[in-house]
Amino acid sequence: MPEPLKNLLHEALVGDMADRIAGNTPTFDKNRFVTLATEGLTALELMERSALIRDALLATLPGDFWEAAAILKASLPAAGRPGLSGWMLLPVNQFIAARGLDHFDLGLDLLKALTPHFTAEYGIRPFIHRDQQRALAIISGWVDDPDQHVRRLASEGTRPRLPWAMRLPQLVKDPAPILPILTALMDDPEDYVRRSVANSLNDVAKDHPDLVAAFIAGHIDGASSERRWLLKHASRTLLKNGHAQALANFGFAAAASLKCELRLQNAEVMFGAGLDFEIRVTNAGEITQSLMIDYAIHHVKSDGSLSPKVFKCKAIKLAPGQSHTIERRHAMRPITTRRYYPGEHRIAILVNGVETASQRFVLVMPSPDPA
Repeated sequence: MPEPLKNLLHEALVGDMADRIAGNTPTFDKNRFVTLATEGLTALELMERSALIRDALLATLPGDFWEAAAILKASLPAAGRPGLSGWMLLPVNQFIAARGLDHFDLGLDLLKALTPHFTAEYGIRPFIHRDQQRALAIISGWVDDPDQHVRRLASEGTRPRLPWAMRLPQLVKDPAPILPILTALMDDPEDYVRRSVANSLNDVAKDHPDLVAAFIAGHIDGASSERRWLLKHASRTLLKNGHAQALANFGFAAAASLKCELRLQNAEVMFGAGLDFEIRVTNAGEITQSLMIDYAIHHVKSDGSLSPKVFKCKAIKLAPGQSHTIERRHAMRPITTRRYYPGEHRIAILVNGVETASQRFVLVMPSPDPA
């Protein structure tokens, strides 16, 4: 079993934090900090542990944010000297968000200094929420920073729906203010930054599909292979949903004169095993067609209704009269993001976003072990 995430924040780490902060200020009461930051720590989950350590920082660092910020900045690694780094900086993010909002420029400057040692994407979001225009004016200046971590922070920290972080409702409603940031970073030399741009655009596409499809269309002509990958990765939700403009952006027009056959190897699937199926697609038309073939599993929910989940399959080109066969196995096994229920499910084949064939199958749950 993998180590629980909560164990990334532990008592030894708190002790190291205390030593590294105390090395930069003689007035820091590291014993009190350790006591406050570890009391009940092991019973808490990751973000609760981080909040406990944040509260210990609030209780032991100077109440004057300028003074506290100077201590924290001096406690970051420098010139080969160890300092606050890695998961130590998650509660520091929270400290800055809690105490630095009334010192806007200083707080964002400290988060910028912090991010090369651990992401500051959690810390900058309360600043954006407090004053979006002012925050984005500062963050926009980071797109040309020589440090790739700072550039990535400009895109990752402004994602409207960043996982594990507070949502930014104004940007969910209107993402236009972050598009100049994403455009500036689209051809960044670092894949690490470009992936963040793609993920941000994919976030936006969940609420504004037409906006992102049009954005992609406006930046795909003459795109390098790196930019083209970014734009396609940014379109992944749109492509799964069969958005017509998104499909057209990558050469997938509406399929015509197409024959699609779906054959199930097993119409009854035991939970823990897999659904084996075969797709055969034939181009009965007179022109070569570019086809994106996906499939959707319509899972039974607790109330008996069906909920679809789309899975990528294959992109092909078919000449007139040509056929192509695809064999797949879809595992039906325990995962943390879904609860399975027995009953009649459905699998549907999507070609360029349009359902072209489907079959039903039954998921059988194993009998419980006798007591």
